[in-house]
Amino acid sequence: MQITPETLEQEFSLQTAATRLDFLSRRDSGATTLNTVADRDDDDWSSLLDGGTSLDVPESLELLALGEVIARKAHDSQLVGFRAALRGGASWEQIATALDLTPDEAWAAYHRAIERQERTAALAPDEAASARELAGARPGA
Repeated sequence: MQITPETLEQEFSLQTAATRLDFLSRRDSGATTLNTVADRDDDDWSSLLDGGTSLDVPESLELLALGEVIARKAHDSQLVGFRAALRGGASWEQIATALDLTPDEAWAAYHRAIERQERTAALAPDEAASARELAGARPGA
């Protein structure tokens, strides 16, 4: 099996991916002595007692891919947050503050999120139109 974000995205929920990422991150000590290739005798279990822990290549690739999966899933959920805030009556100033953006940047990010979801067919055209309507006028316009 090739380790890719697409493969892992199908296999793991966001919570499971985050748990696995945390587990792998904690297992790797990150010591600089580990930045060299070491020959280990796979049959000698005592080599595991060297005091440090490092990830093997498949685990390290999984760690990288899981980070990407989590970033993608979190990014995709942003539209849900935008829409919930707008339905609840939040202003673009409040949304912008939550995202550490200007109101105009937040409004633009919302529209980019709609376009992304539309491109991936996660939003039907009528749902996208409804989401755009929810946004109202561009702040400052």
